[in-house]
Amino acid sequence: IVIAFDCSCYGTGEMSAKSKKSDLSRVVFQLKVILKGIEPVIWRSILVPGSITLHKFHKVLQIVMGWDEEHLHNFSIGDHDYSMPQHDPVFDSDFEDSRKHKLEKAIGKRRKFIYLYDFGDSWEHEIRVEKTLKADSGTLVPICLGGVRACPPEDVGGVWGYEDFLAAYFDPSHEEHENLHDWAGDDFNPERFDLETVNERLRKLR
Repeated sequence: IVIAFDCSCYGTGEMSAKSKKSDLSRVVFQLKVILKGIEPVIWRSILVPGSITLHKFHKVLQIVMGWDEEHLHNFSIGDHDYSMPQHDPVFDSDFEDSRKHKLEKAIGKRRKFIYLYDFGDSWEHEIRVEKTLKADSGTLVPICLGGVRACPPEDVGGVWGYEDFLAAYFDPSHEEHENLHDWAGDDFNPERFDLETVNERLRKLR
């Protein structure tokens, strides 16, 4: 997909209510994404177009956080829950189709909502609307502005499992040390966040 906007106030002032109403399709949100339950905090700051569908926004979040899109997800926004249909009557009855809803319409005037990834590990992300910008300077979005720390490996077992993983991964005397290095590789660094690589992947998504 190609999502290109002009963005003269990139990172600066907010739109007036009149501008929002008259030019809704050119809204860009500056969002802060925080992975809950882990300290020190893992977060990302991103710009995304208001016209993006929730399904494509999910793909953006997978890239910026560092997940591999191996599990189910959902957005909880107000009284609504959105996800990708699974062709399961019970599951699908609980969620609205994320492919049919755009971000700007779903969040409305809300300043905060939840993105849950992996119903087993339950990685809950709080997404905060930091700014609402008018796109008019040629900046391509989505784009990641910054972030800190790596997200946990897939299937590590949630917040508590991640704590156990780190303890064993960095302790050569731990009985699971070698197994975890075989599983996660030898180069996992919980403090590493590669902004350039993330934005290269976002460019390919566009």
